[in-house]
Amino acid sequence: MSKKTYFITGGGTGGHIYPAIAVADALIKNPNNDVYYVGNPDNLEYSISLTKGYKFLPVHVKGMPRKLSLNFLLWGIQLLFAVIKSTYYLFKYKPNMIFGTGGYVSAPILMASRIIKTPYMLHDCDMQPGIVTRKLSSKAKCVSLAFDGAKRFIKNRNCYVNGNPLRPEFSTMTKEEAREKLGLTNDRPVLCVMGGSQGSKSIDRAFVEIIKELSQIHKYQIIFQTGKKNFDGVIERISMLYRDFGKDKNITIQPYFDDMITVVKASDIVISRAGSLSLSEIFASDVAPILIPYPYAAADHQRKNAHYVQDNDACIYMEDADAEPNSLLKILIDLKNNPDKIDKLKKKSSKLAKPNALEDIIEQVERVATYKS
Repeated sequence: MSKKTYFITGGGTGGHIYPAIAVADALIKNPNNDVYYVGNPDNLEYSISLTKGYKFLPVHVKGMPRKLSLNFLLWGIQLLFAVIKSTYYLFKYKPNMIFGTGGYVSAPILMASRIIKTPYMLHDCDMQPGIVTRKLSSKAKCVSLAFDGAKRFIKNRNCYVNGNPLRPEFSTMTKEEAREKLGLTNDRPVLCVMGGSQGSKSIDRAFVEIIKELSQIHKYQIIFQTGKKNFDGVIERISMLYRDFGKDKNITIQPYFDDMITVVKASDIVISRAGSLSLSEIFASDVAPILIPYPYAAADHQRKNAHYVQDNDACIYMEDADAEPNSLLKILIDLKNNPDKIDKLKKKSSKLAKPNALEDIIEQVERVATYKS
């Protein structure tokens, strides 16, 4: 089998990074594949690439300013230099294809690929694809989508609704194994609270007010990801409200969990934003979701994602403005007292999972790579 070189690109947020990482991990298992990650060295994709031992090709680019201004002009200049640098990478390493997961980070290398005719494939996570996917999809050899409803935005005949590619552990790890790994028991429900990789101020602010009652009175085991920026404030507030907080072994709080697979798989209930990747991980983990979409997401894509889940009776939906302590507490008490409701939500959300997404996408990636041998 001839050696092939793959460029993987996508970054800025977990929704762009982790699908790209899943594909990179699968490709790099083949010793005949050479895999490079193209991303912004100032973003999360760089630190993950270092941990994974990927060959990393840096491009400096920021998101496009929404208004015409001096910043827009400077952004345009930065993008031009990023495209030039990306063109250099393409001539130097001669990849067989590029796999991009959207977002501004992927734009320069994809734009460069159109200039020198390197085949590329796109994957988009959301119900409404982002601007990079929409603008560049027409010339892609193949487009992969997470949601069927996204098809109407894509002008490409080779379009597949695969779902989001997840790391294999989502299929292989059991709930019992995940709980054992985290030191959790099976006699109390496990509640995970996460606001995405960056955290959520509104969710964090509401949840800290009820964490003591949930643990002490309603016997929840709690895993709480605050986001790095919110962590100190959360700990300070909980310590004021709950003097024995440090002695409560049923509460685990971290700014960020490197191993979110185990955390989500161990849970019965997950309070989450509605980023597409988070939803795919939830669907694959046999959990009951409470979704609170971020109201300021680009093109309001999180609300659209969450409404899709709600329309399938697979979540409890809550607007960000309604995420108050008493409202959350009422929902969580009701779920604790009605395990059948938890089981129903678990079954409904599990039906939305696409367990073969990674396998299907890798097959399509390898097919695109044959366009240039």
